[in-house]
Order: sequence, then structure tokens, then C-alpha cells
Amino acid sequence: MQKKRLKKILSIVGARPQFIKLGPLDRALKKRYRHVIVHTGQHYDFLMSRVFFKDLGLPKPKYDLGIGSGDHGEQTGKMLIRLETVLKKEEPDLIIVYGDTNSTLAGALAAAKLRIPLAHVEGGMRSFNWEMPEEVNRVTTDHVAAIHFCPTLAAARNLRREGINAGVHIVGDIMIDALRDTAQSPSVFPKMQKGFGIHKRSYGVLTIHRAGNTDDRDKLTNLVLALRKADFPIIFPVHPRTRKMLRKFGLMNKIRSNQLHLIEPLDYKSMVDLVREAKVILTDSGGLQKEAYFLFVPCITLREETEWTETVQEGWNTLVGTDPRTISKALKNIRRPIVHRNSYGDGRAAEKIVRVIIKCLR
Repeated sequence: MQKKRLKKILSIVGARPQFIKLGPLDRALKKRYRHVIVHTGQHYDFLMSRVFFKDLGLPKPKYDLGIGSGDHGEQTGKMLIRLETVLKKEEPDLIIVYGDTNSTLAGALAAAKLRIPLAHVEGGMRSFNWEMPEEVNRVTTDHVAAIHFCPTLAAARNLRREGINAGVHIVGDIMIDALRDTAQSPSVFPKMQKGFGIHKRSYGVLTIHRAGNTDDRDKLTNLVLALRKADFPIIFPVHPRTRKMLRKFGLMNKIRSNQLHLIEPLDYKSMVDLVREAKVILTDSGGLQKEAYFLFVPCITLREETEWTETVQEGWNTLVGTDPRTISKALKNIRRPIVHRNSYGDGRAAEKIVRVIIKCLR
């Protein structure tokens, strides 16, 4: 008698937040399915890519497409071409994409063209800002996906408002799965404390990476001028693209100050421990907003809007955009709220996702 073929699931990732989401789900999926990982190469810097696979205990991707950087259309087009070749070869039963990057969009389009069922981890998130490339990516992906894994009730409501009613599942935020496990391991903060000369609850952590901030000379200049005036030290792990634009706009000399400390991107464990002991987080990253919230650290978001509205509603997150006066005011009014509703689940999203997949692939 012929042995029944084990069903195959293929995950498409390409950026640092997606590697984090992939970790818990890879471990859960491998218990029941063949799990093939495709890395588009959207993040190709070692500290933004390969080191994350090592630190998160992820297997080496079966495919690394090596796309690299480029304009949105060029990058997405290259991904689509190479992904179609891989998908025709692998013939997966289900494709999973994560979040809202160009890798997400390319994976969704390739799945739709080849008529392979698609699941979207972090479905339904909306900023309602169509100037953000990420908003285009997430909306398009949701409208071709068959299964939507929503981190919150608000995300599910967003889908239903857009007429998406089938295959909607509220599972919690899978980044909390990874964060919970990492936060429970021994802290590496004492080593960083000595290296950076900082003390608990006396410093900030800054990240800037979104094109809306990095590629706009005025916005990036405003951020630099506002943040260098902080009255406490700020550790700034610099994204490669951000460093490139700081140099292009002649801001490297201005950003270096007694308070702003530029460092290379950190591995995941180091970043989590640095955030956990901080006084405040300053960021335009959606993932870091959630991590700050989970770790009970106030966050100042350098955007006008956020997909993670619960963090704002509970007082843990303040939206400031790039106006220097608004940023300065927020820096002087940092507080730790009393309310914390644990709005993003119990850290078991991966288990819930697999249970849904089991039913769908029967």
C-alpha cells in the first residue's frame, strides 16, 4: 500500500520581523507537516537576516532567492518571478506569508496566479494610510488570501468591513509567542549595561526604518534635531537603509551627540533585553510598539498613525509624527500607565494557527 503523502506547507519570508514570526510557527508546523522555508533575500545584511535564523533556532531556508534591495516595483517583480519557479517545483498544499512587506505581497501574488491556497499571518491590520507601501501590501494580500490569522478583534473587524467574512480567525499575535520565550531566557542586559554605560529605566531605545521617515530629508532632519536634545541617553541600532540616508542628507555629524549613541543592529535576544530595561522606546516600527507594550515599557511612535491601536488606547503608546516640538513634549511626559489588558493574546498563537490549518487541509 502506498504511503500517504505528508502535506507540504511553504512559508515565504524576507525581513527581520517575519523571521521572528516564523520561529514559533516553524516549530509547531514541523510536528505535522513538511515545512519549506523560502527567504526572498529582502533583508540581506547579516545582522538583519542570517544571524536571526541562528538566534531563533530556525533551519536554513531551503531557498534563498537573494533579491536584495531596490525600488518597490523592481524588488517585488524580481521576487514574483523567482517565487513562481520555486512554487511550481515544490507544489505546496498551502502558502503562508507574514506581515506587510514586499515579500508578503510577492508571495500573495504568486500564490494567486498559481491558484495555491494562501494564509496570511497578521491579517486584517490597517493603518488607513495609503501613502505607506505596507498598507498597499497588507490590503492586497488579505484580498487574495483564503485564510486570515488575525492578531486582534479589531483586525477581524477590518476584514469584515471590507467584505472578507470567510476564513477569518482571531489567534493572537504570533510575535508574542517568540517574545515570551525569549524574555524568559537569561538576560544579556548586564553585558550591554557595561558596554553602553547605561542603567535600568534611565535610557531610551530608538529605531527608524520606514521609508516615509528615512527617505524624506525634512522628516529625517526633524527627527535628528529633536532626539539629540533628549535629557537622557538614547541607544540607536541603525538600520542599514537609515544609515545610508543619514549619510546622503549630511546628517551623520548632527546625529552624533552626547545623548544619541549609534550602534549596529542587534540580534533579537539583545534587542529584547535592551527594550525590557529601557525608560522609553522611540520607533516607527509596528513590531517594536508591540514588544514595548508586552514588556511594560512606554513607547513614543514616530508616525501619525498606528495599526496597533490598543497600545494607544491603553496609554502605553503616544503618536508624535516627526514634529520636533511634539516629540520634545512627549520626551518630557513619559509615564507608565496602570491599565494593561494583554490585548495581543496569550503567546500561543502558533498552536491556534496549526489547529486551523489542520481543519483546512483535511
